[in-house]
Amino acid sequence: MKKNCKYLTALFSVCLVCLLQGGCAGNSENKETVLRIANWEEYMDEGGWDEEEQIELADGTTIIGKENMADEFELWYEKTYGEKVRVEYSTFGTNEDLYNQMTLGDTFDLVCPSEYMIMKMMEEGSLEPYSDEFLDKENPENHYSRGVSPYIQQIFGDLHIGGSPLSSYAAGYMWGVMGIVYNPSAVSDEDVKHWSMLLDSKYKRRITMKDSVRDSYIVALGILNEKTFMSPSFLNNPRYPTLLKEAMNDTGNKTVQQVEKILSRMRNNAYSLEIEGGKADMVTGKVVANMQWSGDGVYTMDEAEQDGIELSYAVPEECSNLWFDGWCMMKKGIGGDSQKKRAAEAFVNFISRPDNAIRNMYYIGYTSAIAGGENDWLFQYADWCYGAEEEEEDTEEYSLAYFFTDKKDKKEREKYVLDVPAGQVKRQVFAQYPTEEVINRSVVMENFNDEENQRISRMWINIRCFDGF
Repeated sequence: MKKNCKYLTALFSVCLVCLLQGGCAGNSENKETVLRIANWEEYMDEGGWDEEEQIELADGTTIIGKENMADEFELWYEKTYGEKVRVEYSTFGTNEDLYNQMTLGDTFDLVCPSEYMIMKMMEEGSLEPYSDEFLDKENPENHYSRGVSPYIQQIFGDLHIGGSPLSSYAAGYMWGVMGIVYNPSAVSDEDVKHWSMLLDSKYKRRITMKDSVRDSYIVALGILNEKTFMSPSFLNNPRYPTLLKEAMNDTGNKTVQQVEKILSRMRNNAYSLEIEGGKADMVTGKVVANMQWSGDGVYTMDEAEQDGIELSYAVPEECSNLWFDGWCMMKKGIGGDSQKKRAAEAFVNFISRPDNAIRNMYYIGYTSAIAGGENDWLFQYADWCYGAEEEEEDTEEYSLAYFFTDKKDKKEREKYVLDVPAGQVKRQVFAQYPTEEVINRSVVMENFNDEENQRISRMWINIRCFDGF
């Protein structure tokens, strides 16, 4: 009797272990990988498109978002890899929110921070590198490595942290520059050539500025260095890119003090400090110019058009901030689990598939890091959005060659030239795909060290809390 009890107890223990581990060996194919993803709010297609929203490309391809993309990934992954995956998808509002969540104990496998936060986490050693398999362009399922813009790939490859290129730890998602959305009936094209228009008293309480220390800081640096940046000796210097990068990442005591004075004037001239409200304020006419990220600029101009208002977009001639968001795997979340890492890399590839990249661009208004892959749908989509109708006569050529190809051959580059309505060169297509001239005067803001961050944060507290209207 006692022997039987011991046998039953042992059998029960084995069964309990099997249940806790997701089943015994014979049912291992039912194991489900949980993939915890954190992304910006409203930064991925959630489906539910109306039929009239369907995108029809020149080659007859139709694209529509019917289901939530994360849900579609789960089905695609099981069909492609024969394994189940469940996505636990959450969102954050700022890079700092994401970082604080993880510091306080939240664990994610895949996150989508901005450039400086990626650099910070690389420095801290908290990121998991992408695998050689993910970077293999011969694999037809590697939509990211096969389709990423050569321009974006170069940016990621040139940025090194601790001796490693950023491309080893991040896959590009969306990118753009900082500029000014403005109402051309109230603001002259001449004025928006310079960031200093945000200080002009004739626009008092009619402009907005970003409630973002880094973005406002780089604009103030443009104002501070306007004469230098526009001087022939600076522009023609063989070291121009390096000199511009150094000046736009200057956080010395004297520079921060000068920037604070500029931002104080800007804040007192502004209608508001904002992150989201500026878009609506431009459409309703509360303000006539709005310091704005390029993707939000596209959204604002689209919304204004529906009300019969034509807005424009400008990137001042001194400089701009080149920003990007990228997908990173967290070492703590992946935890050496090869199946989880494969699922995370597969998710990046899935959303980098040309049709899915287009869906996300359509849904959020920003510009995907994906340029091609197995087809030219991304360029066709740009033409679908901005190309002139055949009967239009007042048109201009608009080249996207720098983004879509790294080839120097003239005929190859001519494949990526749009014929757009003349007005578009100051509007959505310009915000969506800035010209190569704008790109050449745009720099990536690097991650600041603790001392630099404290210095700038103290300055920003003074601007936000003590410079009242």
